[in-house]
Amino acid sequence: MFNLISRALGCCAFLLFFSASAIANISLPRLIGDGVVLQRDSNNLLWGWADNHEQVSVSLDGKLIGTVTALNQKWSINLPPQIAGSDHKIVISGHNTLTIRDVSFGDVWLASGQSNMELTMARVKVKYPEEFTLSQYPNIRLFKVPRKYDFAQAQDDVTSGSWQRVDSSNLGQFPAVSYFFGTRLAENHQIPIGIINSSYGGSPAEAWLSESALEQFPHYLDIINKYRQENYLANLIASDHKRNDDWYNQLNAQDLGLKPNDKNLTWSDRDYDASMWQTTVLPSFWQDKGIDTKNGVVWFRKEFELSKAETNLPAKLILGRIVDADTAFINGRKVGNTTYQYPPRRYSVDKNILKAGKNVVVVRVISSAGKGGFVSDKPYQLNVGSRTIDLNGPWRYRVGAESLPLAGPSFQEYKQPLGFFNAMLSPILKTKIKGAIWYQGESNTDRPTEYATLFPAMIRDWRKQFQQGNFPFIFVQLANFMAENNKPVESQWAETREAQRLALAEPNTAMAVTIDIGEWNDIHPLNKKDVGERLFLAAQKLAYGNNEVVYSGPEISKGKVVDNHVWLSFKLFGSKLAIRNKANENAHLLGFSLAGNDGKFVWANATIVGDKIKVWSNQISNPVTVRYGWANNPVKANLINVHGLPASPFQLSI
Repeated sequence: MFNLISRALGCCAFLLFFSASAIANISLPRLIGDGVVLQRDSNNLLWGWADNHEQVSVSLDGKLIGTVTALNQKWSINLPPQIAGSDHKIVISGHNTLTIRDVSFGDVWLASGQSNMELTMARVKVKYPEEFTLSQYPNIRLFKVPRKYDFAQAQDDVTSGSWQRVDSSNLGQFPAVSYFFGTRLAENHQIPIGIINSSYGGSPAEAWLSESALEQFPHYLDIINKYRQENYLANLIASDHKRNDDWYNQLNAQDLGLKPNDKNLTWSDRDYDASMWQTTVLPSFWQDKGIDTKNGVVWFRKEFELSKAETNLPAKLILGRIVDADTAFINGRKVGNTTYQYPPRRYSVDKNILKAGKNVVVVRVISSAGKGGFVSDKPYQLNVGSRTIDLNGPWRYRVGAESLPLAGPSFQEYKQPLGFFNAMLSPILKTKIKGAIWYQGESNTDRPTEYATLFPAMIRDWRKQFQQGNFPFIFVQLANFMAENNKPVESQWAETREAQRLALAEPNTAMAVTIDIGEWNDIHPLNKKDVGERLFLAAQKLAYGNNEVVYSGPEISKGKVVDNHVWLSFKLFGSKLAIRNKANENAHLLGFSLAGNDGKFVWANATIVGDKIKVWSNQISNPVTVRYGWANNPVKANLINVHGLPASPFQLSI
């Protein structure tokens, strides 16, 4: 009998344990957590996971909103519209209880695109140091979606992340465009602003389209289907890693600069005798200066003098931009390393590295493909206390190792279709948003004709996926970039800008023109404040109904030919045509070109006549096509409105 009772009690205990362990706790997506900003004056969907048939109750500030039953292990409930405000609390109860604290209701904006939308405040601190001295920050919060891709299926949740309130401790991590856009909104409307930043450097537009939208572009689906084959993608990645590792291992093994001489000194050492090295002038690409190697390693060396007092001062080595990778040394001590070409080199130097008298800076530069060297028109200097030591000019150099170019990878996740939609956009789709800002296009400049279809298809797809109607979609047009060309030329960057301009045909869209605030030698221009400001102006019109705001520069409308002169009409958006830097009495319109039936463009004269522009050239008797700002870097194009907003480049057939 005792054994029977013991078995029965043991069985009951097992069943109780099993039942308890089978109960699933209520859980939430990471976007719904402490510090969350929810869209004001709108129904907001709260949702998550729970046991099948579990009763889930939701309360806001102690008031019951409702109770729902979980089905298929999912639950959702609509939170009724709330006015703007902060310091709310949401409690969700079932088998367990979750409390979401520091909840705000305000305006939620999605910020997406590629690296210029990712670029952080730390990167632009040199241009905006005053932002880092503020004691008060507007009420803006950021959720940075982690960088992930998924070719298999659309995800319900992100893998990590939380809402962050911007403050002096984390400002450097805040994406710069999001910060400047968000602060202007918060200051102007005096409400909480939530920014969900979902961006990935180098990503093309097709990476952000859903699988159903990509049916219009079947060649991208073919790529995806390959990646879904068992082991196909893993083998590609493994092969890329091996090829990359083999190339660098061989290069390092051959590099003479890493091998100690008979005095046990390498080329980075302060006391190494480099008197027999050759001389070149920096900044420059070494192929342009006759250095007899294409790819591999070249070492550069320069001496400078310091007083004893200066050795105790804070120092920073500024090396502009270097293609492709560099390691910098001072007096034989490594002070910095950057593995790819785009980031600016700003290396802090410890006080104990500097010496009284002779000091030596050495830079080991690796070129894996194409030209290698130092990008011109960037700062190259050593800042010691208040003194700036100019590093431009003569340097000694020696080739450490030569190599064939490193073959490009077979797979780069940031260049592929679908992956970021599935992993970085799909988890956001249930979130109510005020609108979206978009900064992308650089990675599609090699396919501008396709982009003219692809980009508007993406806008339509997002609106379909979010199921929130034609929400405001505001995008940044490509900035000016690369060397100026003094002749009218064909330009894929100009064609891509035209594709972006034509996307304005989609309803409730606006475009921030930035051809006046880029940098010819940097695809990541530092001026992100003006970008944020121009996006803010467009948001004032599209999202907040301010019909008085001038939010755009002149936009081409139509043209006609009268007596071999082209007369252009523009949408003026409440402003007047003007010329940038008109204070110069010799200033006149630049950047216009004309072509006849032969399609050969020549520079044209242009002048403002009232609210129109007259364009002509004595070389073109029958103009057929007019262009404005048609170049990679249309630096001289100077048509603006009296509010200072630039006109978009365009091409118009007459």
